[in-house]
This record gives sequence, structure tokens and C-alpha cells, in this order.
Amino acid sequence: MCDVQGSRRGPLELRRPALVFWTIALATLALDQVTKSVVRASLAVGELRSFVPGVVDLTHVRNVGAAFGLLPGQQPVFIAVSVVVLVVLAGYWRRARPRLSVIVVALSLIAAGAVGNLIDRVLTGRVTDFLSFAFIDFPVFNVADSAIVCGTAVLIAWLLFAPAPPGPDGEDQE
Repeated sequence: MCDVQGSRRGPLELRRPALVFWTIALATLALDQVTKSVVRASLAVGELRSFVPGVVDLTHVRNVGAAFGLLPGQQPVFIAVSVVVLVVLAGYWRRARPRLSVIVVALSLIAAGAVGNLIDRVLTGRVTDFLSFAFIDFPVFNVADSAIVCGTAVLIAWLLFAPAPPGPDGEDQE
């Protein structure tokens, strides 16, 4: 497929990857911050409400640890890790200039999730979690956590299962 300027793009390559990245990242960040704000305003800490009966509950939790409440009270470490992740993502973006839709979407989700939880940690010293599965015993989480997990899973799947890039002679590498 050729674009107007005559360069060849593959079927998974984006014409405007930065626009896609920022659109997904900002929409995910907005969803994260709005849902957390609604939960803080409408549910008391520890209160549980059924959202999808038997499937998803809303439970207001103040998480002072990492994902799933691990390592409570280590806010400076989590803030530093979030900043490092964002710097690494920015460095990768600048160096690699990714155009593959899979990579751009995954990076945008990871960045949005990191920023969403970073905002909570910096402003309140904790992260607001509120989503829980009613049918299994699983830690309470939020939209930012989901974005990080989904983005990371997509990257791992791509690294494991993506076709090998062509070698210098155009043949697939083994």
C-alpha cells in the first residue's frame, strides 16, 4: 500500500502514529481520572456496590502500595519507577519512531496508566482502586492498572508471536 508521498507502509503501520498515541493515551487517562473522581465522590472507603451482578463490583479502596497493594508505604519508590517508565517510553519513542499500530497502542496504554497512577500518588499519596471481580478473589484495581496490564500483555504477545522482520536480503530471519 502506498501513501500519497509514495512511501510503502505495511497493513499494520500508521500514517500518524503520534496522533494515535496521544488520542488513546489522553482518552485512557481521562477515563481513569474521571472514574476515580466519581468513586471518591460517591462511595465511602470500603463501600461495595454491585456494578454487573455476579461479575464486577465497585469497591472504594485507598491503595498505598503498588499494584494489588504490594509493598505498602513505598510511595517515593513508586513515583520514581513511574517516572523512569515514562522516560524510557519517551526515549524509545524518540529513538525507534514506532509506526506499527500494535506497538503504538500498547505504549499509549502503558504511558496513560503510569501517568494516571502517578497523578494519584503525587496528589494524594495513594491510588484510588475500585474495580473488583465478584466471581473470583482478585485484588481491587482501576482503569490505569488495566491499561498498564493490557499494554504490557500486547507488547509481550507481539514480541513472542509477531512475524520475524525481513533480513537485509528480504528473506525472513530464523
